[in-house]
Amino acid sequence: MDRRLYFLLPDANHALAVVNELAHTGVEPERIHALADSRVALGELPPASVRQIHDAGRRIETFLWDGNLVVFGLALGVLLTALVSGNLSGWLLVPLGIMLATFLAGLRFTRLPNTHLDEFRDALAHGEILLMVDVAETRVADIENRVHRHPEAAVGGVGWATRAFGL
Repeated sequence: MDRRLYFLLPDANHALAVVNELAHTGVEPERIHALADSRVALGELPPASVRQIHDAGRRIETFLWDGNLVVFGLALGVLLTALVSGNLSGWLLVPLGIMLATFLAGLRFTRLPNTHLDEFRDALAHGEILLMVDVAETRVADIENRVHRHPEAAVGGVGWATRAFGL
């Protein structure tokens, strides 16, 4: 899984300068996505996909988190029912195992970075451009340092990205 870096830029010219520099450092053009308010022309900037615009990643995260909680709750209910009914057999290990697995999945889930588009709606409404750059986790610091050379660029955060499903 890659990391998605978010950068806010004041206009298309500044954003294009950052995109060109990133392209010269080996970031493929299909890994850079620009998003702006409908009143702002992106020009030559690579546009975000429909799924990125509608933040499908956030819906997937919410679905997985809620599903994890439901499975944990069901396993807890089965465990409590078995304990109350006095059924103290080896089958108690099944709900305990499921609860442990969902707990560990939840721990992993809470450690994933989770910046989402909702955090940028005000800036986009004021005419700024959001660049989303998908890079391997090992390149995050390098890319952030390169973008920091542009004083007009504001680092907006880090999220997760995957090429699957056009996210």
